Amino acid sequence: MRHALSALAIIAMSGTSAFAQRDFDQVEIKTTEVAEGVYMLEGAGGNIGLSVGADGAFVIDDQFAPLSGKIMAAIAEVTDKPVEFVINTHYHGDHTGGNEAFGEAGAHIVAHDNVRKRMKEPNILPDGSTAPPSPDGALPIITFSEAMSFHWNGQDIHVWHQSAAHTDGDAVIYFKDANVVHMGDLMINGGYPFVDINSGGVLSGYVAYYEKVLSKVDEDVKIIPGHGALASKADLESYMAMLNEVRSRIQAEIDAGKTEDEAVAADPLSGLNEKWGQGFISGEAMTRAAYKSLTAEHQADHDH
Repeated sequence: MRHALSALAIIAMSGTSAFAQRDFDQVEIKTTEVAEGVYMLEGAGGNIGLSVGADGAFVIDDQFAPLSGKIMAAIAEVTDKPVEFVINTHYHGDHTGGNEAFGEAGAHIVAHDNVRKRMKEPNILPDGSTAPPSPDGALPIITFSEAMSFHWNGQDIHVWHQSAAHTDGDAVIYFKDANVVHMGDLMINGGYPFVDINSGGVLSGYVAYYEKVLSKVDEDVKIIPGHGALASKADLESYMAMLNEVRSRIQAEIDAGKTEDEAVAADPLSGLNEKWGQGFISGEAMTRAAYKSLTAEHQADHDH
């Protein structure tokens, strides 16, 4: 199957437009306290991070526009303070769809420079179709290039972008005092990552993020992935080992002179797919994305 990326993944990237037919009425928002004053909210789309305290609510990602009311209600169950900041881990619609509603309610939207840039433009989806630009009210009004910090609710909250990985606008959010990290879609707990090549994604960019996070945290850290269950340091270590193995195996196929289809036919991720290939991204989709990314990186190196 050529288009091995799941329909759900394609829909998620496109934001609310492709989700018009979906019935959001059945979605319930689940709230889990992961550390004192820090929560993970799950619904449909990317996992949401939430910091509450005297200064006001600080939100990481906001899923789809039709869920904004439910998400706001779930936040109101935890705090009576308004949402002052929403930070996006990247631009995909299942993480930014609620921006407009939160912005209208008074929140300041924050993201990497490239998130604003991509949200302002039509974007090519994995199936080749095009998603329209985001509404002006959904755009980040504060952007950063490499790093920024918030000193909020008694927390030092560090945000950084190292390089292109999932997209070219990824951000990690680290609550140093609470010992919590939100990885965005740099980590899909229990499944292969989606390297969004059309959005500047680069397979080799992921590991540097993992190494930096692992250098900062202790054994008790709680990691909020972009999708999937709350994760531990050991989970992130095994995720990094998996991705290094994927890269090694696909590079071996490239070095052997195989075409992309020949590499897929060789089933190079056999033994990994049983654990990692059951989610958004199949083993074939991971193989194709890794092949495309690694060959593009090789070409870029030669061009320089």
